[in-house]
Amino acid sequence: MPWSDVDAEEVQRHLRRQVDLSTRLRSAPEAVVGLDVSYAKATNQVCAAAVVIELESLAVAEVATVLEEVAFPYVPGLLAFREAPILLEALQGLAHEPEVLVCDGYGIAHPRRFGLACHLGVLTGLPSFGVAKTSFIADFVNPDRRRGAWSPLKEGGETLGRAVRTQDGVKPVFVSVGHRIGLDQACDMTLRLCPRYRIPEATRQADVASRRVLRTTGRSGGAPSGASESR
Repeated sequence: MPWSDVDAEEVQRHLRRQVDLSTRLRSAPEAVVGLDVSYAKATNQVCAAAVVIELESLAVAEVATVLEEVAFPYVPGLLAFREAPILLEALQGLAHEPEVLVCDGYGIAHPRRFGLACHLGVLTGLPSFGVAKTSFIADFVNPDRRRGAWSPLKEGGETLGRAVRTQDGVKPVFVSVGHRIGLDQACDMTLRLCPRYRIPEATRQADVASRRVLRTTGRSGGAPSGASESR
């Protein structure tokens, strides 16, 4: 029986109670796992990639990809139900034990405070955070143009994350915690993962890997319209 939007929202509210926002990493991880999904045009085929990035060198240590069809429709705010199952499969393909998950999407900066990074963090028990390319629900003031500048993401007086400038003069990215990590730690890690590009090397390499699989199988990749605002 297909899931309804109401069912999915209720699951989000239930799992939201398991999100741990009090725990902080005791030390910086040696590596992080970047996660992203690319979509084949005009089909239900998607490719999920999990890429292990060494935090010190930013070298790619391992890549795992999964190609399959998705059944859950694209619904803003419910993209985790579309992407989380295949991303979990990709994670299972890694030989390295993940330390921290970095998602192309949101953590608590979400209408029900349970974006993709929260969903994956709760289901795996791993520290996780999201780095999105656009703001979904929160208000923010543009940070200073210098790299490292930031401003809070807020909704109704609640701080949900930060708009962070990862390169001088480029648009900020939007960092929010998912599970078992502090916001300062997530933002510091985001900057460490962005020495050259606007988006973190972990999710950038996951995007590259997933698109490469689609190209080699004869499918061009992309993302569903509006997906960057809804993970």
